[in-house]
Amino acid sequence: MENLQADGIRLPELGLGTWRLAGEEGQKAVESALELGYRHIDTAEMYGNEVMVGAAIAASGVPRKEIRLTTKVWWTNLAPPAIRSAIATSLEKLRTDYVDLYLIHWPAPEMDLPAALGAMMRLREEGLARAIGVANFPRALLRTAVEEIGAPIACDQVEYHALLDQSKLLAYAQARGIPIVAYCPLAQGRLAANATLAAIAAKHGASPATVALAWLLGQKGVGAIPKSARPEGQRDNLAACDLALDAADLAAIAALPKNVRCVNPSFALAWDQPD
Repeated sequence: MENLQADGIRLPELGLGTWRLAGEEGQKAVESALELGYRHIDTAEMYGNEVMVGAAIAASGVPRKEIRLTTKVWWTNLAPPAIRSAIATSLEKLRTDYVDLYLIHWPAPEMDLPAALGAMMRLREEGLARAIGVANFPRALLRTAVEEIGAPIACDQVEYHALLDQSKLLAYAQARGIPIVAYCPLAQGRLAANATLAAIAAKHGASPATVALAWLLGQKGVGAIPKSARPEGQRDNLAACDLALDAADLAAIAALPKNVRCVNPSFALAWDQPD
């Protein structure tokens, strides 16, 4: 598996997303992924499963230093004191004294971004987070964070898949050496039934999900964190690391509609903000 370079951290390009994984089933899923070789685990305080993730990591026997662990602070906790309280709670639940990546989960409509990122940078300096980043930041806001505030943004985690265009954000991130980590990389199951991906999958003896992930991972500076509770699905996703798509495959995927957004909560900023 290739690694993304995220502010000095080697981040495996394929990780395990844990949104809606919980309880004993969720713990078994994380343990299974670690046993199969996953070394990038993604969670968030909002998911309500950090205790489960921490228990799974502890039970797995995989040394903590080999795992890249991401968690996120919720958008209602972006005042500096709230950020510090949030990471302390997350670290306790995760049974660790640091996370590899600490992200702002969503930008808040009226947040003080310089203050929030300043607090995040202090956590980085103190070693509570090895690197900091953002999620769901449109290009204009990412530019503000990087160019005006000067924050060392290790990644921008956004919805990205074969049915959603992120070319403008990707071009900016690539120019700045900032990885894009794709969540909902399978469009919440929509790609499994996509006829174009099914035809490509049949040609390669793969699954549509494997093809969809291979398309993402084939792009410079792009990683993905698909969720899968079953070992079979986790293996299927891992196969994307070894699948090379040809020019005809890429052209067929490029021709798909690119306007399907699966995640758009009421508090989200407008994605197409003016630069």
